[in-house]
Amino acid sequence: DHSRVILQPIEDDPSSDYINANYIDGYHRPRHYIATQGPMQETVRDFWRMVWQENSASIVMVTNLVEVGRVKCVRYWPDETEVYGDIKVTLIETEPLAEYVIRTFTVQKKGHHEIRELRQFHFTSWPDHGVPCYATGLLGFIRQVKFLNPPDAGPIAVHCSAGAGRTGCFIAVDIMLDMAENEGVVDIFNCIRELRSQRVNMVQTEEQYVFVHDAILEACLCGNTAIPVCEFRAVYYNISRLDPQTNSSQIKDEFQTLNIVTPRVRPEDCSVGLLPRNHDKNRSMDVLSADRCLPFLISVDGESSNYINAALMDSHKQPAAFIVTQHPLPNTMGDFWRLVFDYNCSSIVMLNEMDAAQYWPEKNSCCYGPIQVEFISADIDEDIINRIFRICNMARPQDGYRLVQHFQFIGWPAYRDTPLSKRSILQLVRRLAKWQEQYDGGDGRTVVHCLTGGGRSGTFCAICSINEMIQQQNIVDVFHTVKTLRNNKTNMVETMEQYKFCYEVALEALNSF
Repeated sequence: DHSRVILQPIEDDPSSDYINANYIDGYHRPRHYIATQGPMQETVRDFWRMVWQENSASIVMVTNLVEVGRVKCVRYWPDETEVYGDIKVTLIETEPLAEYVIRTFTVQKKGHHEIRELRQFHFTSWPDHGVPCYATGLLGFIRQVKFLNPPDAGPIAVHCSAGAGRTGCFIAVDIMLDMAENEGVVDIFNCIRELRSQRVNMVQTEEQYVFVHDAILEACLCGNTAIPVCEFRAVYYNISRLDPQTNSSQIKDEFQTLNIVTPRVRPEDCSVGLLPRNHDKNRSMDVLSADRCLPFLISVDGESSNYINAALMDSHKQPAAFIVTQHPLPNTMGDFWRLVFDYNCSSIVMLNEMDAAQYWPEKNSCCYGPIQVEFISADIDEDIINRIFRICNMARPQDGYRLVQHFQFIGWPAYRDTPLSKRSILQLVRRLAKWQEQYDGGDGRTVVHCLTGGGRSGTFCAICSINEMIQQQNIVDVFHTVKTLRNNKTNMVETMEQYKFCYEVALEALNSF
């Protein structure tokens, strides 16, 4: 009771001062947060009364509406405009990203002229069970909330379903980041003990308690590597400058840190790729995808298994936007085209030289397993050969045809770690984005491959994500981008040269705007 949020009662209803919510102190900031449960149908009005009363400018939501078939929270915001009690809420903008969504609203109370702007930060990638595999996404999310929450605003309203476990994790990590920055030390045990004195069960499970430690460790090791676009040129020249005494640079140090924090893959993480029946489907037994990232094949091809050596990867704004794989082997061409068909891929990006078997028809059509691939057209423009194919699953003709654009990038010789031209790789990224937008509104997946599905593919995916980051959020964060890719596949962006090239292409992109 001592910390509960007391609503201003509605006339003639003394019990209307109650909401399941508590004030939580931040780092040297009393009542910096409100921890509350996810609104239920009968409490949506109370929730908005609280948001208005407390002058909150940010709502943090750390749950999905439905998880494992159970409603965790009702949809308490409008598609356009809705009135909740005497609070009018209007949706202004929705910004979807791979791991979270930012929604911007205006809020107005009946009888008041004042119109307030409010943001909801909705973290969508907390798994239904347990905790996220890695804290990278949540740390990026927390930093975005910090950056966009106005300094003079009221408490940040944080909720999951019960407003305890995940809510406690978010608040604990946020407070510890502030403490680490200001004091150079953290005290997670006493932080959570203090949270629990203000609301019961904050950070609910041992798994969540360990996750908070993992998140703070990653944050302290990696630091905040986001660079605002307006400062990027100056910062880049500074961090790439060699120190004559150590013969090192900040970018080199950053890449070494990246190697230290890249997760180590254990054999049990790749159990499917290591099955004897799948050995001949891997170009190299050293380059395998973790089981949790595998895109299992859906279409049937006789006795062939549903395994392909590939991994689902997020871009900056879309979950599982890329499927990174190896150049098909003669015995996996059918699997490759099944992958393209099963996962609604509208484009293929090829980054290796043609020193492996060709997996497409140069004219007419050809069947690869159950998938018929029909050649439509081809043209060449500088370093890019564009081909368009029409594909169909002959076992299920009722599923219809799909168009796929194949981008063969020829500006990356086998002997080089990086492409010959920053401009031409940027042109490829923009061509791909334009095709995706034209063909399926930007939601289609892209298969990206080099010979082994390693450094080159990772470098391309990183450049795509950084390009999106520049356009959507006006920041460049190469470290965070590559760390996110490596969480799913450890050989993404393999060399220092490739890592530095990501920075150079970002600079090229900014110069061309």
